[in-house]
Parts: sequence; structure tokens; C-alpha cells
Amino acid sequence: MAKAELMPYDKAIEMFEPVLGFEVHVELNTKTKMFSDAPNFFGGEPNTNVTPVDLGLPGSLPVVNEQAVKYSISLGLALGCSIAPSSRFARKNYFYPDLAKNYQISQFDEPIAFSGSVEVELPDGRLFTVPIERAHMEEDAGKLTHVGGATGRIQGAEYSLVDYNRAGVPLVEIVTDIIYGAESDAPELAKAYVSTIRDIVVSLGISDAKMERGNLRCDANISLRPRTAPGEPPAKLGTRTETKNVNSLRSVERAIRYEIQRQAAILAKGGTITQETRHWHEDTGETSAGRPKSDADDYRYFPEPDLLPVEPSAELIEELRAALPEAPALRRRRLKADWGFTDLEFQDVVNSGLLNEIVATTAAGASAQSARKWWTGEIARVANVRGVDASSLVSPLHVSELVALVDAGTLTDRLARQVLDGVIEGEGTPDEVVASRGLAVVSDDGALIVAIDEALASQPDVLAKIRDGKVQAAGAVIGAVMKAMKGQADAARVRELVLERANA
Repeated sequence: MAKAELMPYDKAIEMFEPVLGFEVHVELNTKTKMFSDAPNFFGGEPNTNVTPVDLGLPGSLPVVNEQAVKYSISLGLALGCSIAPSSRFARKNYFYPDLAKNYQISQFDEPIAFSGSVEVELPDGRLFTVPIERAHMEEDAGKLTHVGGATGRIQGAEYSLVDYNRAGVPLVEIVTDIIYGAESDAPELAKAYVSTIRDIVVSLGISDAKMERGNLRCDANISLRPRTAPGEPPAKLGTRTETKNVNSLRSVERAIRYEIQRQAAILAKGGTITQETRHWHEDTGETSAGRPKSDADDYRYFPEPDLLPVEPSAELIEELRAALPEAPALRRRRLKADWGFTDLEFQDVVNSGLLNEIVATTAAGASAQSARKWWTGEIARVANVRGVDASSLVSPLHVSELVALVDAGTLTDRLARQVLDGVIEGEGTPDEVVASRGLAVVSDDGALIVAIDEALASQPDVLAKIRDGKVQAAGAVIGAVMKAMKGQADAARVRELVLERANA
């Protein structure tokens, strides 16, 4: 793939106004699929989580998943949308090799939720309101695995394998209205918006929202229009590209920045932008051309004849509205104030993706600072080494129990890390690991004094320095004592005793 010419970002923003739009697809974590009773979970042997409906077999008929409808309404309400008293499914006709019936059941001109907005917080704390055009229900497609090529894409592959396990999984597609005014913040806004959507669906409990698994995916639209002189009307909108299925927050930010630089370089030379989908390449940080982008009339939408309109009662809508959790942005601001974290400390928590774990740990009795320290420190480090989610290693309750042992002086931080290892390995609760491994701090001054006297006797030169007032020399004795006690001593108490014994 030939490298595209890029314009420096600052120059691109000086010459052109970026105009954005996002389509975020959220997989719902219902027990069964959108239109069948096939199980809905990640993984499984290929083509095992399927029914005749998912395979498009003749005579099979779809049935709407009631829980998926409720989840969709809750999400629409959380996005500030109006809920349609009647919405309708439609057939979207397109060649889908991973949807066996060769069309997708979606919603077109009658979505379940419409006309909303969501408040997004930029990294520097400024707020930006993103307009939401609609949120509609649909089914996911299956998964293609391209075999034999160097890139894992269809180009150059020898053949493709189809797995229909994901076909029919419930989706809500959230479509923004045109987003103006992002200016140089466009890449950061893109990342912050997708992060906000992820926070909302997680707080609602309607999706696992793991981007690496495809539970949440973003199609990022970007176009540029030339700047005009003050007082002149704005130029007409430019031609947009749509970078498909970007599956990490960092990649969303990078893809928007790259497309701004790429399109600006083309337009500055008098070229034209092709309306097309584009693929994001994580390894090179580039996009490449996909297919010409279709407009709505190309899909030949028509009402789904096998499904009745969805008509939620006003009572159900109000019941779901009353059950909405605190908005994620408001919750973050409240927690930051309650915990007394600095901006950097709280951003560290947000970036770690472990806010909920820290909340649960503080609810179990630990201080917020201690919870932050363990989750974003040692636990995150172990998770990174093992390539797993930190939340899968240990429970908030066990972390709070570990913190309590440190606060009580039963464990030092060094010993606590060993206890954490034992808990992660399944050896029991922190108390049980302390008992089985014999890791409690030695609190008997008599045992410590014996070890200190031996260390002082073996290092008479150090003893002389301490008596001459060079107290920093005590470090060598403290180290020897800690080694003799196998790390199971309070270093601060050892230091006190060393100075007492040296000057006795």
C-alpha cells in the first residue's frame, strides 16, 4: 500500500474546518439473539450458536427479543432521545456473505429513539455537546476469516471462512447528527465521545462494551471544508469518508487525525475526495480505501413484513426512565470531588478503565487513594503481563481486605504484593494467604532486637558512624535485619530500634 501524502496537522486545521459524524454500534448482552432463541455470548466453536433463523433457512421467522427492546429504550433515554411511540423494522438489502438471508433486519425511517444529545468531556475538562440524530435496533452480521493472505484481509487471501455465531446478535446503532465546531480538538473529541458512549452502556448494564471483542465499534466519518473570510457564508460541506469498525479509543483518535491530514493534502493540491469506506491499520497508523460508500437509497429499504411495529407503552418508558443510573459525566465529577483526587490522579483512574473496581473497593471499606494505588499499580501490572483484564484477577472485596491488613500494620507493601499473588493464584482470601504462607509482619520487638544486635555486631564500622551522628549509615543495618527477617518486619520500626540500640 503506497503511503499517502499528509499535510501537517496544524496547517490542515488552519486551511480547513473538520466536520465529524459517528456511528457507534453497541452489542447488547441479552441472553439470546435479536430475532431467535440462539444463545448470545462471545466465543464458542464456529457455527454452534445458531438456529434456522440465524442461517436464513426457508420457512424460519424472526421474533423480536423483548429484553433487547427494553435495553434499546434505556439507551435512548440515557442519550437524551425521544422514544418513538411506534417504530418499525426494515430490510436493508445488501450482499452480506456473513448474513445468510442476504439482508439485514434494521430500522430505517422509523427508529426507536431520535433527537438527543450527549455531553462529552474533553481531556482538559471542557464540555462539548454532541447531537444525536437517532439510535436504532438491528442485528449484527457474522464473522469472516480470510485465510492465506499476509494481512488477514480479503485482498490476497486464498479463501474465506464464515462463522455465523455473531449473526443476529442484538445491536443498537447510535448515529450522531453532523458535528460542527470541534476544530483542532476533533481527534480528542472523537476519542472522548466513544469513551462516553462506552461509559453509558456499561453503567446501564446493557453491554460488555469490550472494544477488543467487537462489543462496541465505531465508524468515524470525517470531511473537510475550506475556511472562508470573516463575514462570508461557510463553504459547502466536503465529501466524507467513513473509517469502519475502529475498535479502540486510541485508534479512533488516530484515525480522525490521519484522515484530516490525508484529505487536507489532497484538497490543497486541487484533488477530490472519494466518498468511500476506509479500513484502519493499527500497525501502520494509516487508513486504506475500502468500497465506494452507498447512500440509503442504494440499500432498497422496505418494511420488514414478518415483524409488527414496536409500540412500547408510556408506562414502560417512564419505568425505564426512573431506573436510569447517574450520568457517567456527573458521576465522575462527583467521585473526583468526594475522593479529593487531583486532576492527574483522577485521569489516571479514568485511563485505566478501572473506575468501577475502585468504586466497589471503596464501598467495601478501603480508602480511595489506597484503592487507586493497588488497582492502577500492582494489579494493572500483573494484568498487563498476563494479557488479561485487571478486573478478572481479584475482587474489590479482596483488595479492600488487603488494604485493611496493610493499614493495620499486619503487612508491609512488599508482603502485601506477595499476598496479592496468592489471592490471584486462587489460594484463598488475603487472611488465608497470610496464614498459609506465614507472611505477617513480625511485631515482636524482642525478635527484632536480637536481629539488630547481631547486625550491629557484624558491622562495627557502621555502628561507629551511627554513634558519630551519621544516622544515614543505619540503612546498611536495616537492610541486614530485613533480610534476616525475610522482609517480614516494619522497616520504620526497625530503624527506630537500630538507632536506640546503637546509642544504648
